[in-house]
Amino acid sequence: MTTTAPTAATASPDPRTMTTFAEFYPFYLAEHGNRTCRRLHFVGSTLALVCVAMLVVTGRPPYLLYGLLCGYGFAWVGHFVFEKNKPASFKRPLYSFMGDWVLYKDLWTGRIPF
Repeated sequence: MTTTAPTAATASPDPRTMTTFAEFYPFYLAEHGNRTCRRLHFVGSTLALVCVAMLVVTGRPPYLLYGLLCGYGFAWVGHFVFEKNKPASFKRPLYSFMGDWVLYKDLWTGRIPF
């Protein structure tokens, strides 16, 4: 089943007041309503996973830095250029990181449109 990501209009105004990830994730989705932003998140997350795999295979620590740069770099371009908002990681870093991977899974499974 395909669902459309909520729009920012349905988002809670202050994610810092949210006490559970289940409460936060609808806000997170509303912050990712732009399809190009979601696609950039997907590319960045995929490249980050490749970098983690390279770290494991080679044992070279710079791959951890490369993974962070890929993951956050692509996501932040999506937010600042296409979504025209600040990344959720500025408001709730842990929940946002968790949301990145739930979104990644939801994009892979078709729950959220790619």
